[in-house]
Amino acid sequence: MPGVMVVNNGGPEIEGKTTIYVVVSAIMAAFGGLMFGYDNGIAGGVTSMDDFLEKFFPDVYQKKQIVQENNYCKYANQKLQLFTSSLYLAALFFSFVASRICTKHGRRLTMRLASIFFLAGALLDAFALNIEMLIIGRILLGVGVGFANQAVPLFLSEIAPAKIRGSLNVLFQLCVTIGILVANLVNYAERTSTLMDGG
Repeated sequence: MPGVMVVNNGGPEIEGKTTIYVVVSAIMAAFGGLMFGYDNGIAGGVTSMDDFLEKFFPDVYQKKQIVQENNYCKYANQKLQLFTSSLYLAALFFSFVASRICTKHGRRLTMRLASIFFLAGALLDAFALNIEMLIIGRILLGVGVGFANQAVPLFLSEIAPAKIRGSLNVLFQLCVTIGILVANLVNYAERTSTLMDGG
């Protein structure tokens, strides 16, 4: 595989070349960090949107209209907390599962599974009709995040030539940060649009 450092038995290390294939592969793999960053940033904005609360958490929506001083009183709802935390709990648990899959079946398969789980979770949340669908979607997103967080940094380390390994490894963290930024921009745009509409 291009970019992999090979160690001869007792001989000198042979460094792989930095090729376009290696760099593009690293950038594409690092996009797995966008999933975690985006999901990390988007939940706070979504759970404060009136349309979302009115449809899925009407009691929280009512509290929000009445209680203006204390955010805890507004959002004190176990199902809402489960909606938010389910992704993180699933990501934590399934990162251990992904570790075994990475070892047995490789990084590429694990990253493909991450993409499938993430896509399934995103579709389920996008078309959710009730709280249960929302939470299951968030759990699937968490599974995808757990798989990606386990496989992507390993994949990047393995394909990167030694002289640019640090640069390629940091792409994952960069993509996480970009995902958080995009999520906050989406939240800001939605909030601005709501205020302009008089909401």
